[in-house]
Amino acid sequence: MATGFTRGVAVALAAVTLTAGGCAYLDVKQREWIFRPQREVHATPADVGLRYDERWLTVPGAGPEGERVHGWWIPAADAGAPALLYLHGARWSLSNNLHRIGRLHRMGFAVLAIDYRGFGRSDGDLPSEAQAYADAQAAWEHLRRLEPDPARRFLYGHSLGGAVAIELATRNDDIAGMIVESSFTSIRDMVDALGYTSFSMDALITQRFDSLAKVPAVNAPVLFVHGTADRFVPPAMTEKLYAAAPEPKRLLLITNGTHRNSTEVGYEKYLSAVRELVDLARRPAATRIATPGRPG
Repeated sequence: MATGFTRGVAVALAAVTLTAGGCAYLDVKQREWIFRPQREVHATPADVGLRYDERWLTVPGAGPEGERVHGWWIPAADAGAPALLYLHGARWSLSNNLHRIGRLHRMGFAVLAIDYRGFGRSDGDLPSEAQAYADAQAAWEHLRRLEPDPARRFLYGHSLGGAVAIELATRNDDIAGMIVESSFTSIRDMVDALGYTSFSMDALITQRFDSLAKVPAVNAPVLFVHGTADRFVPPAMTEKLYAAAPEPKRLLLITNGTHRNSTEVGYEKYLSAVRELVDLARRPAATRIATPGRPG
């Protein structure tokens, strides 16, 4: 996600003048470089032994009749289990996220997982930052109907999905807890991380995903997770998000975890941290205490 976006922006900035048409071009190209929508649905939860239901959610305001977001609802065997909204990253559809969805389900969550518009079977074409936020909000409202108890409603975002989750957590005050995995501070910081700081880009970036500015407003316990061997998003970005977030919070750095496999490489530590998050969310707000330390 980040490499294609930032290198493409650097080339475009050298070639596009700041006319109205140039700005529109930059907006489209940024969306193309950030989002790599995959339409193929080559596997479903049934292929990994999970019972599920198809879900079609209408996004209000998206066209005269609204556009639909496609998702899977994977209930837990325990009727009292916590429920989690799963938000994936910028490149793959739900089919390529089954391994991570399945692990979260094995950790005890009922899971609602969605494809943003433009991905998988969802309506739409080229996504945008605003559309991803609207899709996630529609999914959260559906999760409210699936799980009426706010103490059992959780949020998960991987990579760009972490930025969408953080935005969603600033809009809603009924999130019991949130997991942000392998995410970044902002698109602007990702540009800097690849060495394009010589360009004055702030006014030209239309898809900002500025999580670092938003995370102080999150009013829910957060578990931040990142693999130390992530070659795409620097782990230091998650450390910055953790530092900026209010209590209660926890940082889990997975030794030798990559951008994609932290739930596998550090499964036992991950499972322990997730259980602590769920337990923390059940306590009255006044008694919540963050877990100290930075386990690797």
